[in-house]
Amino acid sequence: MATTGGGTGRVVDGAVSAGGWHDAEDLKWEARHWAARMGVTIGQIHVRLMRSKWASMSRGRRLTLNAELLDLPRALGEYVIVHELVHVLAPNHGKVFTSFLSAYLPDWRERDAALRAIESDGCR
Repeated sequence: MATTGGGTGRVVDGAVSAGGWHDAEDLKWEARHWAARMGVTIGQIHVRLMRSKWASMSRGRRLTLNAELLDLPRALGEYVIVHELVHVLAPNHGKVFTSFLSAYLPDWRERDAALRAIESDGCR
């Protein structure tokens, strides 16, 4: 599999390389970058600890990102950000949603699997 993604942490041959975030502002910048790239308008961006989610997008387009993303490789944080932004274009996880996700992050399935592996290891 080829290297993909725009951040320094990338999925290469099914493995996620390190290259985490500097701070919450770095994470917010990435969200703004992706929103502009996707042509999606978002409102406020918050980074805070969340009990059961990596992120959420409100109907008012406020993006809330779990502060625990700061400890993960950039590729996984980027996946979470793009996943939430795609919800602006397609509210549910149907075919349109996965089509958009595949267009923006062709390796999203590998990133999703890596994120789920972290969750199942009890790191969340």
